[in-house]
Amino acid sequence: MGAKSTSFIRMRNLKYRYNSAGGYDGESPWALNNVSLDIEKGEYVALIGANGSGKSTLLRHMNGLLIPINGDVWVNSLNTRDSRNIRNIRSSVGMVFQSPDAQIVATVVEEDVAFGPENLGVPRDQLKDRVNRALQQVGLADLRKRPTHYLSAGQKQLLAIASALSMQPQCLVLDEATASLDPLSRSRFLETLQALHESGITVITATHRMEEAALATRVIALDKGKIGLQGTPRQVFSEQDLLRNMKLDIPEPMKIARHVASKVHGFRTDLLTVEEVVENVITYRGMKG
Repeated sequence: MGAKSTSFIRMRNLKYRYNSAGGYDGESPWALNNVSLDIEKGEYVALIGANGSGKSTLLRHMNGLLIPINGDVWVNSLNTRDSRNIRNIRSSVGMVFQSPDAQIVATVVEEDVAFGPENLGVPRDQLKDRVNRALQQVGLADLRKRPTHYLSAGQKQLLAIASALSMQPQCLVLDEATASLDPLSRSRFLETLQALHESGITVITATHRMEEAALATRVIALDKGKIGLQGTPRQVFSEQDLLRNMKLDIPEPMKIARHVASKVHGFRTDLLTVEEVVENVITYRGMKG
């Protein structure tokens, strides 16, 4: 199956396709077509791509929910093809999906966070510490006794992260996790992700929102099951023509910057955030006196 990986996640010549029953029929189009990819520990990676580009399929290979038809995936040097590795792989890679209700298994917040490690046989004193730490990391410590059905959509997504964190993963994989959140909940959720990344956790997220992708350290654009473009957010979003061919856009702040630059000579066009745009407006005005 090849040499062990030195990267946290390593994919080589990964191919996968579905049929109507969710399996393999040898005739359906490839959902992933010969993808090779390395993700290092501590990275913050954003996957972007049009519907059907392969984002969710790629994410589900990262903790063994899907197994390649061709090629290999290693997670922390463990090959997902070996069923004996799956438990360890899923302990090291926590998944958070678009709908948190599908992941919530208990009626009380702290019980839901305790569910995973409790089923692994974690001793009671360690279990309490894990639950406390996970709830504190996502800002839900004050809601530990709250019934889960009383939580807002944003709080439920934070609970899904806390439940994943209680398993002490090295990596969080999120599939369109902010899609149903209101702007304030989304902002708080992204702040939590940033804090987790800064604490050393590897974050891999699929999103349709280019402003969210711009927060990552690396952006990977998928196109028809292949990697069409990757690099830093500034590198990727500077390739507007290539992105347009993949039916993708650029972040709104970059659109604003390009509009300003069309009117104001010398204004930067590669700005990714509102803060960068404001800072450059102030700088430009200062230069002009």
